[in-house]
Formats: sequence, structure tokens, C-alpha cells
Amino acid sequence: MNKKLETAVKALDSKKAVDIEVKKVSEVTVIADYFVIAGGTSNTHVRAHADEVEFKMREAGFELRKTEGISTGWILLDYYDIIVHVFLPTDREHYNLEKLWTDAESIDIGGIIEKN
Repeated sequence: MNKKLETAVKALDSKKAVDIEVKKVSEVTVIADYFVIAGGTSNTHVRAHADEVEFKMREAGFELRKTEGISTGWILLDYYDIIVHVFLPTDREHYNLEKLWTDAESIDIGGIIEKN
């Protein structure tokens, strides 16, 4: 797993993001190489996840291209080749990116997230 992807996943895990998933989308789209998908339990929790990803990625020297949805239940952080999606449960269920990108390879992150 590359350092940028690992940094994003660890940042989400450190704030107890719910159901973190990584999809390798480079074989099915040109918009990114990976999607990181995670959930939060409230607007505050979702925002805390996004803030932590931004902080840790900036600290590691990775440039944020764009942020979308700051005041919604779905925050998107675009790091060019990696796009981080943080959802409220209802929004995650509604948009269902995992199903939409079912042709993308799921990446095992078990080796980098903390076991609770």
C-alpha cells in the first residue's frame, strides 16, 4: 500500500471512522487510483474525520486538490490519485459507492488499522 493511501486510512482509523473501505478504481475510471470510503456517526464526527485526514495528509506533505460537502453528510477530499469519502450512515447507504464501484478491487487494510 502506498504511503499516501496508508496515511489517509490511518487518519480515519485514529478517529474511529466506521467501516473504512478502500477500492482500487484505477482499472475502471480515470478520475483516481483509489477511493477511501468511511463513515461517521454524526455531522461532527464526519467533520472530525475529514479534519484529521487533512491534517495528517498535510503533515506528510500531500497536497489537497479540492474539498466538497463541508456542510453536508458527505465530505469528499480529493488528493488527485486518492479520493476520500466520509459519510453519515444515511448518505452512505443512499449513495452506496461500494455498490456503484463494485467492479473495483477491494483492498485489504487489515494490516494498517488498529484492532479494537
